[in-house]
Amino acid sequence: MAENQSKLYNPVAYNDSIERTARQDRIFLNNPVIMQGLGLAPLIVACTSGQNALMISVAVILILVPTRVIAAVLSRFSYYRFRGLLYSVVSASVYVGVYWIVTHIFPAASLSQLGLYLPLLVIDPIVIKRYERVKREKVDAAFRKSVITALGYSLVLMIMGILRELLAGGTFFGNKVFGISIMPMLKLPMGGFMLLAVVMALWRGAVTSYKKQMKTEAEQ
Repeated sequence: MAENQSKLYNPVAYNDSIERTARQDRIFLNNPVIMQGLGLAPLIVACTSGQNALMISVAVILILVPTRVIAAVLSRFSYYRFRGLLYSVVSASVYVGVYWIVTHIFPAASLSQLGLYLPLLVIDPIVIKRYERVKREKVDAAFRKSVITALGYSLVLMIMGILRELLAGGTFFGNKVFGISIMPMLKLPMGGFMLLAVVMALWRGAVTSYKKQMKTEAEQ
């Protein structure tokens, strides 16, 4: 019986399977912020409240998904050396429409809090990083992966924005929760880096624990 179990369980093959699953899961196991450090500028500087986090999340989803899909189509007619330019031009073109949509969803006073970090999403690595790969991407894969990546990034944005607003101002989407400010420094970029470091440490620890648990269950 033990010999049959040892034949069924191949540690190398199982570890490869976990890693493949992790690469495809861009929400928890391979989150673009937590595991790759992408999109830090808007996250640290502009994402200081739940409202800001929500606005950036909407903009990221509306920019990232069409950019990756359109670029996947157009890349079939361009050389690899021009792939970076292609992604940048596509994302800039998409941003024009996205900005119009966002300004009709959120008030101008709220959008002004994002400053330069809304248009900077056009060239953010989380949007245009895909062009670094030589292999052309299929359109359906581009759509699926861009949606998952955008959702993973938005999840971290919302966690950071809500925590910073709650701890620094004692409010939740502008509604008072605490009568005092617990950690006012979280409104600053330095505080954002510190909070992100804590979130990343806890998140990575949870991912490591999950992988170990899956391996233990497979061995048993």
